[in-house]
Amino acid sequence: MVAAGLVTVALAACSAPPVPADLARAYERERAGDVDGALAAYDAAAARCDRTLSRHRTDADCGRALLGKAALLADRGRTDEAIAAYVAIGARTHDDPPPSAEGLFRAGRLAYDAGRAAEAAGYLWAVVEQYPDEAFAADALAYVVRRARDEAARPLWDRLVADYATLRDTDVADNLLWALAELAEHELADPAAAIELYDRIPRDHPTSGLRDDSRWRAAALLTARGDYPAAADRLRALVATREVAMGAGSYFSVWLDDAQLALARLLRDHLRDDAGAAAAFARLPRDYPASILVDDALADLAALEEARGRAAAACAAAARLLAKDAASRFADDARARQARLGCPEVGR
Repeated sequence: MVAAGLVTVALAACSAPPVPADLARAYERERAGDVDGALAAYDAAAARCDRTLSRHRTDADCGRALLGKAALLADRGRTDEAIAAYVAIGARTHDDPPPSAEGLFRAGRLAYDAGRAAEAAGYLWAVVEQYPDEAFAADALAYVVRRARDEAARPLWDRLVADYATLRDTDVADNLLWALAELAEHELADPAAAIELYDRIPRDHPTSGLRDDSRWRAAALLTARGDYPAAADRLRALVATREVAMGAGSYFSVWLDDAQLALARLLRDHLRDDAGAAAAFARLPRDYPASILVDDALADLAALEEARGRAAAACAAAARLLAKDAASRFADDARARQARLGCPEVGR
């Protein structure tokens, strides 16, 4: 009974505090379609922003009220009022994370949609530069870059360079490098600069969620330039994260199986390392059995082993392909190879 009581107490302590009555009323009025009633209730709930008791709870509730009011105005097409409401949030809250970051982000998007580009950009850059450790900073940066890159690539580049110089130790720093690398690759047509910038992300920000994407993009650019050893280095670094992920319980990058196949083909086609290519092709179905690229790897492996004069290995790869998926788009080639080589699997 004592243990059960302790569990009950612990659960109660961890449960979320109740929604204040005025904020709950705002939600109820909004669901009922009573816009004026909801706005009045949100204003009543936001009055707690000016109170001093229980500051953390007060700020959390007032931020929800201010965001709720602005969102309701936006939903009802009252764009000018919504933008003003979102922008005003910063003067009345001190919560962590600050709802003012979200407010400025949403104000920027609304302003862009309303054709007020300069004003919108100001709001979005303010999120990046004033709240660089908040998640909305990355969202704001991606949005403003997407809107500005086609018409103002060089001024955008200069702004990103300046921001990185002052924000290199913040959470948005890797996003700034990514934006610079994409501009260099596409709008500025400077692949060398793009490669350098992509390389900096895993080096300078090793925990970045853009780390593996950067290695993939750098490898693609290096391959296009004919620097195959350097491309292979980036691909090896990418696939090496599989062991790190397994050991640390981290995530598996979506690029791992792609990188494994690209590395194998690079070794085969450009680096004249057939043995290394065969090992790399064989590793893909072993390490990524659910990948849609397993058939590609086994088909390439079978063809490579046949070309190397290793009939038994070619037969084994063809048999594995057919055992995995008899309807594979490579199935006819696999059966023809089995017949051509007189594989023992034929006729079984």
